[in-house]
Amino acid sequence: MNIEAITGILTRIREKVPLIHNITNVVVTNFTANGLLALGASPVMAYAQEEVEEMATIADALVLNIGTLTRENVESMILAGKAANIAGTPVVLDPVGAGATTYRTQSVHRILEEVNVSLIRGNAAEIANVAGIQATMRGVDSVMEQDNLTVAYKAAKLLEIPVIITGKEDIVTDGKVAFSLGNGSHMLTKVTGAGCLLTSILGAFIAVEEDVLVASLAGITTYGIAAELAYEKTGENPGSFQVELLNQLARISELDIQKRMNINRSEGVSI
Repeated sequence: MNIEAITGILTRIREKVPLIHNITNVVVTNFTANGLLALGASPVMAYAQEEVEEMATIADALVLNIGTLTRENVESMILAGKAANIAGTPVVLDPVGAGATTYRTQSVHRILEEVNVSLIRGNAAEIANVAGIQATMRGVDSVMEQDNLTVAYKAAKLLEIPVIITGKEDIVTDGKVAFSLGNGSHMLTKVTGAGCLLTSILGAFIAVEEDVLVASLAGITTYGIAAELAYEKTGENPGSFQVELLNQLARISELDIQKRMNINRSEGVSI
């Protein structure tokens, strides 16, 4: 893969203004919508079973996030996911807290059984639990100390879906090739919904780029660099950082990405 292919995707988002249908959690709805708008995409938050199929059909990408899970939302996700599959709309899944409770884990498995997912993003423990790899959860936070690269590679093989694990080391893999990414800021862990916003932003990148790995590398890199730029302006102030992250998502340029991107192909992955 030519990593330079990631440049230009941000420009395509801003030119096309893709419609991103989010069925996400109530904690992050406003932040997610504002982040997508700042980047240049068009967010829609539609949950009602009466309309999700139609919305998923006209959207350019569908994002499913199980953060605040209800029976009704699971049904909406499956209806929307099936409609998206028929329409050829890519589907991104964020299995927030998978492994924390039986219901949460079962819901993710049901979605994966009934919907063809294009990409799954989570922390190492979430991804491990979804794939059936031993892991531990505390609430919706990971307390797992394992090699992210190995977990991601195993999960992509088992699930047969491209996988992103975000954390101190971000990993993108389709089970055949893997990349580690070094952009970002520790302040992202101080803002509720930062990971959920990233998942929706990945939806925007996949909406305009068919190669899921290329789109994923571009999306994570763009978001990570925006976080770095925000931190340089605000320092250790989470409230200011959250606002500035939105500012930097609006301001970030292709030149910023070219100058600062930190992407490395991981060799010798062993499972």
